[in-house]
Amino acid sequence: MSTSKSIEEMLFPAELRYSKEHTWVQATGATLKVGISDFAQDQLGEVIYVELPAEGDELDQDAEFGVIESAKSTSDLFMPISGEVVAVNHALEDEPGLVNQSPYQDGWMLEVKPSEPAQLKDILSAEDYLGLIKKEA
Repeated sequence: MSTSKSIEEMLFPAELRYSKEHTWVQATGATLKVGISDFAQDQLGEVIYVELPAEGDELDQDAEFGVIESAKSTSDLFMPISGEVVAVNHALEDEPGLVNQSPYQDGWMLEVKPSEPAQLKDILSAEDYLGLIKKEA
């Protein structure tokens, strides 16, 4: 796979956890924010559409939670952890490019109340995730 920036140029904040499906999780008190990694947005290219679940939806770990469409491709999004969707980033409806510009801040996708917090141990550290994507690149 070719990328428009090198892996060394990408950001992977150490305080986040990362799934093998390239989503990230950030603890925000009793809830978790979820988005896609810098690597994922770079692979997709310019994001033109994001479809997300409704608030109140209950989703299982590894279940599809939405779709992201770019000029290059359309990809399914998969839940890194089981839980109830308590917030959705509605800004992405009008500005899907926020996923490219700010994948860890303005481009977050969901806020989830985890139903099985122990699943967090299955999610990779930034260091382990970096090792994974170096193998994929």
